[in-house]
Amino acid sequence: MRTSQPQTIYLKDYKVPAFVVDHVDLRFELFEDGARVHSLLNVRRNPESDSTEKNLELDGDSLTLESIQLDGRTLDEGDYDNRGEKLIVPAVPDQFELAVVTWLEPQNNTRLEGLYKSSGMFCTQCEAQGFRCITYFPDRPDVMARFRTRVEADKAAYPVLLSNGNDVEKGDLENGRHYVTWEDPFPKPSYLFALVAGDLVEKRDSFRTMSGRDIDLRMYIEPRNAEKCDHALDSLKRAMRWDEEVYGREYDLDIFMIVAVDDFNMGAMENKGLNIFNSSCVLASQETATDMAFQRIESIVAHEYFHNWSGNRVTCRDWFQLSLKEGFTVFRDSQFSSDMGSPTVKRIEDAAMLRTAQFAEDAGPMAHPVRPESYMEITNFYTLTIYEKGCEVVGMIRTLLGDEMFRKGSDLYFERHDGQAVTTDDFVRAMEDASGRDLTQFRLWYEQAGTPELTIRDDFDQSSGVYRLSISQTIPDTPGQTNKKPQHIPFALGLLGAGGEPLPLTLTADEQDAPKERVLELTEAEQSFEFHGLDERPVPSLLRHFSAPVRVDYPWTREQLTFLMSNDVDGFNRWDAGQRLAIDVIRSLIGQGDSAPVDPGLIAAYRGLLADDSLDQALVAKMLQLPTEAYLIELAEKPEVQAIHQARERVLSTLANELRDDLMACYHRNTLSGVYEVTPESVARRSLRNTALAWLLHVNDDEARSLALAQYADADNMTDRMGALRALVGSDFEEDREATLDDFYQRFQKDPQVVEQWFSVQAASGRTGSLPQIQQLMQHPAFDWKNPNKIRSVIGAFAGQNLPAFHAEDGSGYRFLSEQVCRLDDSNPQIAARLVSPLTRWRKFAPVHGDQMKAALEKVSQKSGLSRDVYEVVHKSLAGK
Repeated sequence: MRTSQPQTIYLKDYKVPAFVVDHVDLRFELFEDGARVHSLLNVRRNPESDSTEKNLELDGDSLTLESIQLDGRTLDEGDYDNRGEKLIVPAVPDQFELAVVTWLEPQNNTRLEGLYKSSGMFCTQCEAQGFRCITYFPDRPDVMARFRTRVEADKAAYPVLLSNGNDVEKGDLENGRHYVTWEDPFPKPSYLFALVAGDLVEKRDSFRTMSGRDIDLRMYIEPRNAEKCDHALDSLKRAMRWDEEVYGREYDLDIFMIVAVDDFNMGAMENKGLNIFNSSCVLASQETATDMAFQRIESIVAHEYFHNWSGNRVTCRDWFQLSLKEGFTVFRDSQFSSDMGSPTVKRIEDAAMLRTAQFAEDAGPMAHPVRPESYMEITNFYTLTIYEKGCEVVGMIRTLLGDEMFRKGSDLYFERHDGQAVTTDDFVRAMEDASGRDLTQFRLWYEQAGTPELTIRDDFDQSSGVYRLSISQTIPDTPGQTNKKPQHIPFALGLLGAGGEPLPLTLTADEQDAPKERVLELTEAEQSFEFHGLDERPVPSLLRHFSAPVRVDYPWTREQLTFLMSNDVDGFNRWDAGQRLAIDVIRSLIGQGDSAPVDPGLIAAYRGLLADDSLDQALVAKMLQLPTEAYLIELAEKPEVQAIHQARERVLSTLANELRDDLMACYHRNTLSGVYEVTPESVARRSLRNTALAWLLHVNDDEARSLALAQYADADNMTDRMGALRALVGSDFEEDREATLDDFYQRFQKDPQVVEQWFSVQAASGRTGSLPQIQQLMQHPAFDWKNPNKIRSVIGAFAGQNLPAFHAEDGSGYRFLSEQVCRLDDSNPQIAARLVSPLTRWRKFAPVHGDQMKAALEKVSQKSGLSRDVYEVVHKSLAGK
């Protein structure tokens, strides 16, 4: 449904539902030309509501209403009011049955919300408000009901029929049709409903729970993907065991199912007992998926499984509480990934994404608190702030409480609220009640938008041996919020002596056995801390482990940063020091031309990294990656994109030339033989090897060219094959680049997920991703406007990663993106709203760019019939801060 002025919904207006639904009985008749949905609702007045409303209001979207019955009596058109998005039944009794029959056309559903078809199979996506596209219902998360679902379809075309819960009945029908009935014993909101029907291959496994129950694990995929399931099933079993051991959570149904779907707006969906995944987020083999994809799949499978408790058994009361389930579950999957791999590398990856993308969101026109106060279209609030910053907020609670009290708090939360729809405040209160800590001020993390900025200064009194650290915190204004209060910030700190040794952090002169790392609790706008008994001025190691999602302003010298790179015991801060050093060098070269020298200290620091075998090689692999252009742009007040690109390229070229022999040695010593494994050590070695190769190809090294061609041809895994391809695409060896790209497509053209990688590597590169080349990719037979993954791999990669081309001086990149957003808005508004995001930061850029970005946004705003999704983003971007 489209409108030019969508309604704003406010948290302050929340009211408990006037009616609740105890049970839903659904029957789906699936046909090639549509689907008929029979819904029988057991409804009663909500005893917790003080509403005197006599009318029942049900939500609907794009439905054809065929019939409606109240307690067995068929209602005529004059007996109800069908307003399209609302079906109103007047003067209903306090308890009744409502039977509704709707007709829909899944085959024409390009929005991919509700019930739709993908690659010939029926599937659903109901979060956040897709269930109303299936049948009329009070489609809100605080209406929780038990579902019984019968699915009927042609047996030959759709032999597999799935829904939530346990299968309780099945059989054959007339005319070659059959049915399966599914019963979910747990009450759930409608957004967790799921259905799948198709010609799918079933892969089975099993898991024995800590109480001795055997769980039937099933994965359903298209026949061509039958060999790509093992990793997902193994990841699922690891996640199930981990959740039992770390959180005491056992799976509650007899069956757990995963389905892979090619056309999917999101990564995956945690529907109770029937998780539906974007194919790119669940299917993997060593020939088709990179190390990063394997790790990503393990994390996403765990995330969706963990939702069974943090999201399903305990769900959110309203969509303003979305981070209640998402932030907590991201935290849980982050813990899991850390335990399965390298905790330091995982922390680096999380922090890098936050500082580049979430901090940008906090500084943009769509900035909102972890618990928003309002929205126009809920799908726009599946954001990094809700997920990733929400995760950080949960992590800070654990830091403040400690592991033992945090576990007691989570146990209390699950026990107290099992089967309920609750709020973020309920979560915090459980943590308070379990630990005895007062988290009143901490709640501001849920209420205030923006990234806190810490200004840190220090001094050392040699005569008294006292080192003083002064910290002030401010939070920038964001749309609708000014003059913000100081927040409760856990700030992890260490001090290093001249030899690199950790020093005790003695807060009082008479303190004994002081720790060598402390978590300071910042609660005021300005605070000072004194550390006693020091013989020399220490080097501070600030915000260890990235203990809070904040910006830090401290006047580090390049010498201090080099020292921390080599000596800090905190791996995260070693990486951070290297990033800050590289950023300082790159910034000093902006606008200086090709003759400006690169600081020899940076070259020496990277040479030391390449030579140090004692370091965790997974950490070295991360430290060798220069700060991204996106992060450099985010750090600049008025970024000059082309100048930033040229300065970074100069540093990269200098490092590659100066460290040529070191990089060659790194490449050769990290060559692996034997069976392919996705272990932290082997992943690190492949990453180091491919980074070295990419750097050498960046300066067109002839020997590296030969190595890349041989690696590509001989690779037995996608990580090495893609590493060679990326290196060649990043070089000036045009003939090799084109030949390898052609060969790659010919090898994998029948595998959609690999073709998406092929699209992306070209669209993200300055050498193969110019605007004419992007337009050519969009004409390729494998590109599909109906498939979100293809759209993201070309248009999204161009606008999000190929920044010099996107920010072309003539504004062509901006105009191109606005045209694609307008086109997509008619078919898939969710994807259109996400794609328009790069244009929303127009105020950050100088007028030469900002004015053209704004003009592109205005063009989108003038489109007739603009969806609610895109309208909200564009309207707030043009009108906001």
